[in-house]
Amino acid sequence: MMLRYALQTVRDRKGGFLGAFLALMCAAALITACGTLLETGLRGTVKTERYAAAPVIVSADQDVHQTTVKHKKGKTKVKHKAKPIAERAWLPADAIERRLKKAPGVGEVVPELTFLAQPLTAAAAIDRDRSAYGHAWRSAALTPFRLVDGRAPRASGDLVIDRDLADRTGLAPGDRLTVQSTQSPRTYRITGVAAPESGALSHQTSLFFSSGEAERLAAHPGMVSAFGVVPDRNTGVADLKRAVAHALDGTTAQVSAGDDRGPVEFLDAAGARVKLVSMGGAMGGTSLLVAVLVVVGTFALSVQQRHRELALLRAVAATPQQIRKLLGREALLLGPAAGVTGSLAGIPLGGWLHGRFVETGAVPATLERAVSVFPPCVAIGATVLGAWAAARIAGRRIVRIRPAEALAEARVERSRPAWGRIVAGLVLLAGGAVLVAVLSALRTEAASTPVTFLAVVVLACALALLGPFVVRAAAALLRGPLRLTGATGKLAHANLRGNAARMAAAVTPLALLTGMTCTVLFVQPTLGDAARAQARDGIRANWVLVAQGPGIPAQAARELRTAEGVEAATEVVRTTVRVGLDKYPAQGVTPEGLARTWDPDVVAGSLKGFGAGSVAVSELAADQLGLKPGGTLALTLGDGTKAELTVRAVYARGLGFGDLTMARDLVARHVDNPLAATVLVKSDRTQEQLAAAVEKFPGVQVLSPAVADGLQAERQQANAEVNHLAMGLVLAFTAIAVVNTLAMSVSERMREFAMLRLAGATRRQVLRMLRTEALSVLFIGTALGSGVALAVLTAFSVGMTGSAAPTVTPLVYVSVVAVAGLLALLATALPGRAVLRSLPVTVAAAKE
Repeated sequence: MMLRYALQTVRDRKGGFLGAFLALMCAAALITACGTLLETGLRGTVKTERYAAAPVIVSADQDVHQTTVKHKKGKTKVKHKAKPIAERAWLPADAIERRLKKAPGVGEVVPELTFLAQPLTAAAAIDRDRSAYGHAWRSAALTPFRLVDGRAPRASGDLVIDRDLADRTGLAPGDRLTVQSTQSPRTYRITGVAAPESGALSHQTSLFFSSGEAERLAAHPGMVSAFGVVPDRNTGVADLKRAVAHALDGTTAQVSAGDDRGPVEFLDAAGARVKLVSMGGAMGGTSLLVAVLVVVGTFALSVQQRHRELALLRAVAATPQQIRKLLGREALLLGPAAGVTGSLAGIPLGGWLHGRFVETGAVPATLERAVSVFPPCVAIGATVLGAWAAARIAGRRIVRIRPAEALAEARVERSRPAWGRIVAGLVLLAGGAVLVAVLSALRTEAASTPVTFLAVVVLACALALLGPFVVRAAAALLRGPLRLTGATGKLAHANLRGNAARMAAAVTPLALLTGMTCTVLFVQPTLGDAARAQARDGIRANWVLVAQGPGIPAQAARELRTAEGVEAATEVVRTTVRVGLDKYPAQGVTPEGLARTWDPDVVAGSLKGFGAGSVAVSELAADQLGLKPGGTLALTLGDGTKAELTVRAVYARGLGFGDLTMARDLVARHVDNPLAATVLVKSDRTQEQLAAAVEKFPGVQVLSPAVADGLQAERQQANAEVNHLAMGLVLAFTAIAVVNTLAMSVSERMREFAMLRLAGATRRQVLRMLRTEALSVLFIGTALGSGVALAVLTAFSVGMTGSAAPTVTPLVYVSVVAVAGLLALLATALPGRAVLRSLPVTVAAAKE
């Protein structure tokens, strides 16, 4: 019987249930989209290209490992953890090759060198979606590449290019091409054009050098990046892999076959998996919390609008259990339909989001998107469970009170919310305050970012539960201004005060939208502007060299140092290192003349004597690692090499210059790109004179520190776009919830508007009252959301920058409020006009 009655209720109240359906559908779409990102990070494949003809690949270990042994209550627990390193690790060539050649079933062992090799061609011929790598010609067999024109490289000045590059540039054997590799740019004579047997490579450009030149450019003597192993005619791939693994016992070399070869070839794709899992998990968690808040609020409004109907059911002997079943059946009718519809929409939405991440460079194109039934199934299950739970929560009050009380409350809103709601709201408010306090003590971005958004959601939940009190308090403050607007203002004030629960349902999503949007938009500028301010204050140089290509060659800095009028030229090479398993941003700088170009604000120790075996650390790193000047820091460099360095100084400007600073030569030997990101120049020469000194290095420019800072600001904005995109779906969902809630609230007030018109109010006056209500709700919601965002951003700024002044762009903030206002006015005016089309007499006489 309850199912039949639930079906009848859904048919008769399509408008009210449509709002709940839309909320559930959007929630399912959002969960599915985030789920596909998470699944791509966990199960996305990275297909090999260069190693297609080598069934087994031997590579170096790309992880740093840590093993802990704990003895407790007579039991021993051993835990092993591993974290990826930032650069490519290398293998000892001779020792590994001897082992491989002795393994049974091995037909051929091909050493591989992979290094930076950027062709300096016309901008129109550059494919920015393809990375360019150099290799020795002998490793062409790993794909395999075959010559389609010309001959193989023999001399150090010879070069073979792939056919795709030849087609894009029009180059042919006999032409000359300048290549920027790990050393100074050099012009090579093209001796041949090669093409893969299985078709052009999709994600990279390959340049082939003679063996001697490739070893020089790789800059790792006696090392290789990998070995390709080909079986003999009588050996299968599985047997070969086992034999190779057995031959390499006792070494750290890794053996890969099948789809596992892709991550060896594309290290950035392998690293992007971790990033995508983290991003997808954070987005999914935030989305789920927001979805729960919105869905519960929508169902609460829907049940509140049916209060009289449910009260009458109680009055005619319906038991509390039957009311619960009715609400549950209605939710179970809506949940699956909305879940299926939303999850189907979420699959292409996730594809669009993945594509945008690839376009912005946050995720490499080599990591292929994974799609399965798991995210939609999880979304449908979460939607059904969420709908059922929301209906039960929203109906708790009506099933607990006596029928007579239910009928009384159906006409007049209860003056005080239930004690359980008040207590829960206060607990969440206290929890939000604790999160804000914790956030002010967090000093790393990885730790503070999830707490930032969690604090916003928790505080929004507290506002949702305490909303009626907040609205009544705001109505008291707005009483004077509203009454000055005339009769419509008085009516709007009466509605705010007398229907606080209904108004609170509209205030909550507006507060969430404002708070979440402001937090998303201003978190990165707060951190980025503080970092740039520290960098500006710490640069003593009056000129900065930057490059349009992969970097600035060391030779350019060396020539500048010998130029007349140049006091110092400091190269800056960036990397990431690990201390234990913890990751730290680091840089390598030229020790000579360092004090003339760079001031990191040393607070302990000194940069005098800073050299090859030295390291300077930020205050944050010093506190975390317990370091002082004179101490020793053991770390793992970017390519996995262990090093022990003496701490020379502790500096305050860690945001601007990274947590660790080492000698440039040490860092350059252990990174994939040893070219300098910038060169800081102290000189009395003019910009034109310095530019003339480096004009033979293509793409190198001389800029003032202010202009270089502007370029950094542009890069900061580009990086922030990834975070905006990541949270954009959550904000879009919240915006839809704002419109949905306001439209539901207005649509169910048909009888109220009819009575006002019968009492003498004109259609225009009713609409003016609605606009006044909408503006009041907008003011309350944006004020609360802004307060939440300000508290969270201030705590974030205190923890990350040491300053209680977050970066807030007034124009951006005004735009956020304007968009929220536009949504509120449209969601109020359009349903209001539709409702007022009916004759008031007809509406008043109609049965409820």
